[in-house]
Amino acid sequence: MQPLLFVVVAVVFWLLLSVKILNEYERGVVFRLGKVLPKPKGPGIIVVAWPIDRMVRVSLRTVVLDVPPQDVITKDNVTVKVNAVVYFRVMDPLAAVIQVENFLFATSQEAQTTLRSILGQASLDELLSERERLGHMVQEVIDQNTDPWGVKVTQVAVKAVDLPQEMQRAMAKQAEAEREKRAKIIHASGELEASKHLSEAASALSAQPASLHLRYLQTLVEISAEKNSTILFPVPIDWMKALMGEK
Repeated sequence: MQPLLFVVVAVVFWLLLSVKILNEYERGVVFRLGKVLPKPKGPGIIVVAWPIDRMVRVSLRTVVLDVPPQDVITKDNVTVKVNAVVYFRVMDPLAAVIQVENFLFATSQEAQTTLRSILGQASLDELLSERERLGHMVQEVIDQNTDPWGVKVTQVAVKAVDLPQEMQRAMAKQAEAEREKRAKIIHASGELEASKHLSEAASALSAQPASLHLRYLQTLVEISAEKNSTILFPVPIDWMKALMGEK
């Protein structure tokens, strides 16, 4: 009984070490005596023949990598801090394990280097207004460099651009000057439009002299409605000349 019991215990112990459960989003890269098996295993219950087999778990879920702030010198020699987010996932578990020691760390370093390189070729205005285009350029370069590792970069988003205080003050002055410029242009356009309407009104009044008297009476009505203690009555110059006997 003792040898049989020993065998049963050994078999149970071997099963406990050999039976693995992989989730739906996981794959297992198995090395048998140091040589990788041609296909990854999983998901579900798999058997890894311990101790001759060794398994490395690889997640196929999308990884969200936060790229730390990078010092970038733009094309117009402005130093800014830029941070971004990189979305990627493993498409080939075998390449992700065999071709690179740590694909997460390697992808992070590649993202930081590429971010500084690509954004350094853009001016400050492009960096502030064309983040989506620049992010797409960074994504293409990173994806091309990580493709041999079995990693697919799906998106790169530029989160924030931190400007120096001096540059923020200069941009605020520029924006204020632009607003003042637009305000003066709008005011001048209004004056021009008003002068055109006044000229048309003067032409209409000169064509019909009686309308000027009607306007005069309307002005008196408006003045009297304000309950003023003093009312000024404008007298047309033509009347003054008639009273003074001028021709």
